[in-house]
Amino acid sequence: QLQLVESGGGLVQAGGSLRLSCAASGSISRIHVMGWYRQAPGKQRELVADITSGGGTNYADSVKGRFAISRDNAKNMVFLQMNSLKPEDTAVYYCNIRPVIISRGSGSWGQGTQVTVSS
Repeated sequence: QLQLVESGGGLVQAGGSLRLSCAASGSISRIHVMGWYRQAPGKQRELVADITSGGGTNYADSVKGRFAISRDNAKNMVFLQMNSLKPEDTAVYYCNIRPVIISRGSGSWGQGTQVTVSS
């Protein structure tokens, strides 16, 4: 079974930075999308950013210019560099992987890592 393991979450002051990492293992489609989603208390899960196996990226408007997604295809890892963090970025961040033919929001998920941004 495909497994995803996230790391890098924590507590940071507003304006600070964190780098999230996700490692995937198992049977992975050659053409796929890896991404980061987040869910804040009382909110629905939302896409933060994703990246295709070819390097194409997509970002939520709320994080454009502050966050950067990247990947290491050889190691099946995806990263999220989070800069200029705001309290509203506080959420559990989840790693996701899916074949490109599967709709966004589906696929396999990691256990999540908590990001807390204090004022």
